[in-house]
Amino acid sequence: MDVRFGPEEQIVWPASVLAGILMCAAVYDITREVSSRCYKGYNGLNELHKLEWNNRGFSTFHALVAAVVSFYLLVISDLFSKDVHGAIIIDRKSWMSDAMFGVSLGYFLTDLLMILWHFPSLGGKEYLLHHGLSMYAISLALLSGKGHVYILMVLITEATTPFVNLRWYLDLAGRKDSKLYLYNGVALFAGWLVARVILFVYFFAHVYLHFDQVRTVFPLGFYSMMAVPPAMSAMNLLWFRKICKGMVKAMSSANRSQCVKTD
Repeated sequence: MDVRFGPEEQIVWPASVLAGILMCAAVYDITREVSSRCYKGYNGLNELHKLEWNNRGFSTFHALVAAVVSFYLLVISDLFSKDVHGAIIIDRKSWMSDAMFGVSLGYFLTDLLMILWHFPSLGGKEYLLHHGLSMYAISLALLSGKGHVYILMVLITEATTPFVNLRWYLDLAGRKDSKLYLYNGVALFAGWLVARVILFVYFFAHVYLHFDQVRTVFPLGFYSMMAVPPAMSAMNLLWFRKICKGMVKAMSSANRSQCVKTD
């Protein structure tokens, strides 16, 4: 694997990773301050719940940034448009994709360290696996300059994270019977279906249609591309199964409540 570490990368890579770490620290503190002033129930939480509350604050922020930047690079910009650039799609990259990967590495590193320090309170083994695979894949793409298009596709799936976090917030606040909880559950189901199920189908179809380019990637990158996405897709399907069960349960509960009111 040839590492592309030119003058631009020497600035962008370390700066973006540091920015990701500082982003987490800043949003963590902002979440704590805003929550303590605007939500009365926050001060009544135990220390572990406060920790996770603030942690999910920077998790949500990173998810929004990652999804927006990835969508821009994939859909709005011409970075991966056909007949626009001379390089094959698998080799295309930009300073913005490098920066986004660096910020995401900073986020995943910070979150992973918090999970390990408080294990298993902030997440179990599946979170360790998810974060580990994410950091591995992003690092490989960043160092080699290969496969940025596929990492960006995966980062778009972070768009579902705010719905997951809102569900946790509402649950902790005792709002499971609220309409907002129900609507968020429906949005989570739809978002997960689109971003983490259907998008992965498109991902694999894209790899298949551009397999001649994928085969040009160095061996470790090629075999990683064949192994990591299916593993993450399998995890997404397992989580989607849980989401479906939760939504059915919530809908059934809402219907029963409506029937009681009608009677």
